[in-house]
Amino acid sequence: MYKFLLLLILLVFMSVPTYAGTEQELNRAITRTAAYLQRTVRNPQISTIGGEWTVLGLARSGRRVPNSYFQRYLANVERHLTESDGVLDRRRLTEYSRVILALTAAGFNPRDVAGFDLTASLDDFERVTWQGINGAIFALLALDSLEYDSGIREQLVEEILQRQAPDGGWSLRGDVGDADITGMALQALAKYMHNPYVYTAVQRALSFLSDIQDENGGFSGGMAGSQPSVESAVQVLVALAELGLPLDDERFVKNGNTVLDNVLSFKLPDGSFSHTAECNEPNLMATEMGFYGMVAALRSLEGQNSLYRMSDRILR
Repeated sequence: MYKFLLLLILLVFMSVPTYAGTEQELNRAITRTAAYLQRTVRNPQISTIGGEWTVLGLARSGRRVPNSYFQRYLANVERHLTESDGVLDRRRLTEYSRVILALTAAGFNPRDVAGFDLTASLDDFERVTWQGINGAIFALLALDSLEYDSGIREQLVEEILQRQAPDGGWSLRGDVGDADITGMALQALAKYMHNPYVYTAVQRALSFLSDIQDENGGFSGGMAGSQPSVESAVQVLVALAELGLPLDDERFVKNGNTVLDNVLSFKLPDGSFSHTAECNEPNLMATEMGFYGMVAALRSLEGQNSLYRMSDRILR
């Protein structure tokens, strides 16, 4: 009887995954990269590099970041809006989506920035989707980050569903999916899993991503072309976290390597990230994305709101 109970206890503990080591490593890595980004991006601007993604990552990281850092970003946004009569970009509305995400993460109200409501620009379906699927994806992420009012949510969801490729993935153009855009599409659709059409599309996309994952847990065919890149792996990692899937979901463990393992493999000693394994030198875009990928993973492991679900934020 004693041996049976001992065996039962061992089996129970063996069946429960332990993330203590992973969480400790992530916490150390996040702290190091947060410091690197604050040294490197001292005055965040409205920009795809050195701007919103750094602000978003730092604001969602749980690290101590001086409020003055976020105030500098807000001041830069306000200055731009004042000088341009409230226009971020007349055609590329992903500019609005990205800024809304960063402001929300930092606790600022994007509905009143220098007197302008940035969310209002995302209520025009034709303008939002002029860029293609990425316009729809990021508009949905921005609007859903804090449930901002919009009359085109269902249209945006339908637009993403209609653009799914025959292989189950998504891409900016063509009918062959890639890891980057597929991951982004899944992030946007994650809140709509109650919709049976979304559920089916998501399952197809997860099968597609599982099939193209390499033996190191990574992905290629996106931003780095034929080479595996940290950016591609990050988009899949964030998608898993947004969907509430375990980071060690058996579909995404190859040769013992998870997507998170692959992302961490691009980390350099100073806290920066390289774009690809062959580059092995700091790349700011890779670092920003590697950083918010780690943040998304840690939030998932700790059971916090996901990277893009910001109901835990109180706007100033």
